[in-house]
Amino acid sequence: GVFYEVVQSFPRVEENVEVDSYVSSHRWRRHSESLKSVDTNRASMGQDSLEPGGFTDLLLEEGHDNATQIEEDTDHNYYTSRTYGPFDSTSRDLWVNIDQMEKDKVKIHGILSNTHRQAARVNLSFDFPFYGHFLREITVATGGFIYTGEVVHRMLTATQYIAPLMANFDPSVSRNSTVRYFDNGTALVVQWDHVHLQDNYNLGSFTFQATLLNDGRIIFGYKEIPVAVTQISSTNHPVKVGLSDAFVVVHRIQQIPNVRRRTIYEYHRVELQMSKITNLSAVEMIPLPTCLQFTSCGPCVTAQIGFNCSWCSKLQRCSSGFDRHRQDWVDSGCPEESKDKICEKNIDTTETPLYSTTTLLPTTTRFRVLTTTRGSTTSHLPTSLPTEDDTKIALHLKDNGASTDDSAAEKKGGTLHAGLIVGILVLVLVVAAAILVTIYMYHHPTSAASLFFIERRPSRWPAMKFRRGSGHPAYAEVEPVGEKEGFIVSEQC
Repeated sequence: GVFYEVVQSFPRVEENVEVDSYVSSHRWRRHSESLKSVDTNRASMGQDSLEPGGFTDLLLEEGHDNATQIEEDTDHNYYTSRTYGPFDSTSRDLWVNIDQMEKDKVKIHGILSNTHRQAARVNLSFDFPFYGHFLREITVATGGFIYTGEVVHRMLTATQYIAPLMANFDPSVSRNSTVRYFDNGTALVVQWDHVHLQDNYNLGSFTFQATLLNDGRIIFGYKEIPVAVTQISSTNHPVKVGLSDAFVVVHRIQQIPNVRRRTIYEYHRVELQMSKITNLSAVEMIPLPTCLQFTSCGPCVTAQIGFNCSWCSKLQRCSSGFDRHRQDWVDSGCPEESKDKICEKNIDTTETPLYSTTTLLPTTTRFRVLTTTRGSTTSHLPTSLPTEDDTKIALHLKDNGASTDDSAAEKKGGTLHAGLIVGILVLVLVVAAAILVTIYMYHHPTSAASLFFIERRPSRWPAMKFRRGSGHPAYAEVEPVGEKEGFIVSEQC
């Protein structure tokens, strides 16, 4: 596999993680006439099966008309994708040029812009719905993709990604390459600027971006694609265009107490046609309704959205059994409860979705709820004037005044952490030095240090009497004779 290093230490990288992508070896192609008979969101061996090959995936339909500039695919279950060709005006409208945005909101990631196979966590200012789950944190990688998992591990390319163009990109090989992102409160734009392939630099530079909107839409924009994506080698790094999500299962290891292994199972993947990714093209993916949007039993069990939705009263959650809450669903006994599909009385059958779904043009689709016009629900895409950017982070900061992603809070926290460590080391050294000095003075009572402290002892001394030494006039042995002011000294002294 391909391993990535995560820049930030929090949340920490999980080392004891096993990634299983069985979905790629067992796929279903769903057709409209078999929608009711084929449950494409459940394991083929039963809803609770975790056996290899037990998860389904959907491929893009073949045979699109090459003459059309707009291609729509509703065969993804979770998303509807629209591909816009280079001669379609929509592809240019969907491209977001962030060079003229507010400089304090444009972040140029210094580490990602100068390293290979690195990833860094980025906080969102809004809730982003992804496969029905709301995200507030993502991980941006140098390899042209965004990791969306909560459990951060080194094999980020396997599952849970948003990949406008995942490949072996290395921003460190060119001073013109940067990784930037911009968040305006309703959308996050991540852009890979003039990046080159690490194992084939001469193919040229790639410039593309991914936009995540607060209504759940995902937009891939491509400005500079010098070669056909199908020609990019996947020998040293996976090449993917699309989406993926998975759930995490925690296994207890009986032989080792208090040790758990996390296994990540991919339950769905959207694979876009790489041959459609060209200069000035764009892909828009619109989320479809999922079971997670229902918050009461009635609408959950009666929903006809292409999923076998079930209600779990213990968790007060609607689910198909395959989402990121899979662990809680099984541990709470929800699969057994959901078999009867009986709701309590007086259940309100009205339901308000947790988030609005952008709808499509009037068309006959496999999902009954998508019947209104496209564009009735819109988010504010950032807009800007055209400009060109071909500089590294240092030149960005000098010329444009854009800020890096190292915030003042992070710097302050690092300073406090370093100061605490230095303080502890100094304290340990002082204590060790005091112990060594005491031992030295005890074994060398006539040393300068011992005499220095003896001369400064308190004025109240125990009375002493001197005994004649061993013939040497300069020394005498003393022993205490009682608590008394002053000394009793013999005439010989």
